[in-house]
Amino acid sequence: MTTLFFSACRWPCAARCVPALLSLLLSLLLSLLLSMAPAARALADDLAPGMAAESAAAAGLLERYDSGDQYDMKPMTPSQLEDQLRRPDLQASVGKGTIAVLYPNVSEPFRSAFIGMIQGIEERTRLRVRSYAVDARFDALELNAQLKRSGARVVIALGRQGLNAAAALDRDIVVLVGGALLLSDAEIVNLNGISLTPDPALLFTRLRALLPEIKRVIVVYDPKKTEWLLRIAREAARDQGLELVSYEARDLAQAAQVYMAQFAGADSRRDAVWLPHDSTTVEEGTLLPLILKQAWDSGVPIFSSNVLHVKKGALFAMSPNNVELGRSLASSAEGAIAGELKKGVQPLRELHTAINLRTASHMGLTIGQQQQRTFDLIYPEP
Repeated sequence: MTTLFFSACRWPCAARCVPALLSLLLSLLLSLLLSMAPAARALADDLAPGMAAESAAAAGLLERYDSGDQYDMKPMTPSQLEDQLRRPDLQASVGKGTIAVLYPNVSEPFRSAFIGMIQGIEERTRLRVRSYAVDARFDALELNAQLKRSGARVVIALGRQGLNAAAALDRDIVVLVGGALLLSDAEIVNLNGISLTPDPALLFTRLRALLPEIKRVIVVYDPKKTEWLLRIAREAARDQGLELVSYEARDLAQAAQVYMAQFAGADSRRDAVWLPHDSTTVEEGTLLPLILKQAWDSGVPIFSSNVLHVKKGALFAMSPNNVELGRSLASSAEGAIAGELKKGVQPLRELHTAINLRTASHMGLTIGQQQQRTFDLIYPEP
């Protein structure tokens, strides 16, 4: 960290150059009118000989803020300051405001996921990023005031609590959603951003790579929750030469009946079952164990949008790459500021992939060392 400390009373040149420096600084930061730069450069050239003669004394004119010698403080000429202010990252951020990130104030391990997303946002953008941890109960008026004071142009709302907080914001602030499972058409209407639900196209691509003989994908879903995703999945399946056979189920009992009938008639050489994020048709307590047992007994491969299912016996699944998701959200935020907002909620393409080698072996599928390296997570863990 480099800190500048100027003492005008002990630096004879400072009294003459401060007005020019202030004028240059205001010009560059507020309006980017670089027409003043030549004058500043001329002033720096005039001062250079005198500053060279006084270089030994200049070190004494710079004082450290503390006695711990923590800061590396170096003298800087007006010309050097001009060069710093010309930096593309600084100029790119001038006048564009900030990106605000609202994320749930939760404990580990969930907190680390959101911190990873924020890390990706900060790495991707040149704009200033301000993060706000929000509780389930929050003061909407105070949050709006803070965002206005910080000059927020775009809010990235992470998780359910972030999304709920963003719903209370003034309408002149653009909101992007991320890090949340959006499970119905009613929830995604008028929203823009990236869901935590993996893109079906990437799931199908991995399926074809592992099991190229598969021709049909079976999915059971609740239309009230997952119809928006099925519209995307149908197109993705068609593009990859797969037949997507979908069955509606509006409660757990109906879903169980559909699964039993489909596993009974499925061909393990041609068919596979996809488990989407759907709390009705992929209920964790009773229904999922039934699905996993039927898949194991029949040899029909199942793959999932939930990486936790791989630990329990699904062949493979995908999970969010949180840092990359953050980078994508930052790109979307910059696009929104530039007037190029991508409409709608998109499925997640920034993903890690997990595989269960025990399930693969049970199916007679050999996953060699080279192929294993294409997966981010392997279960059972070595």
